[in-house]
Amino acid sequence: MRNNFQFVALQDKEFNNLFLMDEEELKNIGAVKMIADEKPGFPCRVSLKDAEIGEEVILLNYQYHFVNSPYKANGPIFIRKGATTAMLDVNEIPDIIHHRDLSVRGYNIDSMLVDARVTEGVNLRRMLDDIFDNKEVAYIHIHNAKPGCYSCLVKRV
Repeated sequence: MRNNFQFVALQDKEFNNLFLMDEEELKNIGAVKMIADEKPGFPCRVSLKDAEIGEEVILLNYQYHFVNSPYKANGPIFIRKGATTAMLDVNEIPDIIHHRDLSVRGYNIDSMLVDARVTEGVNLRRMLDDIFDNKEVAYIHIHNAKPGCYSCLVKRV
């Protein structure tokens, strides 16, 4: 391991109120309540775990890259009911990553894209090292490559 990193999940407090809304209220904000019917298939961006079959989730559009750059971005994410924010150790890769094809994007301090790659999750550790070898890369976003949805942030530590 040449570079130390840490995965950063979304904050649970940002989403807790969604589960208090009824279907109409959710529809008004472009969100949908669902029941997970397969695993894997409903990856939670707060817990960084796949929802269990039968578990309630909300699918919503989320601004995950709120920056002043052309790379400001939003997209669909799942949140599990009752999920708490994952707190991963330095260099720990969550299991949710290993079985997915990933799009890995490195950004500089000005939130400009400086590196973009695609990999199988089992190869991510080596790719994170390669991308963070470029000292211009300040942070990395990981997306699930096939649906294109945001997964999580990886910061340099």
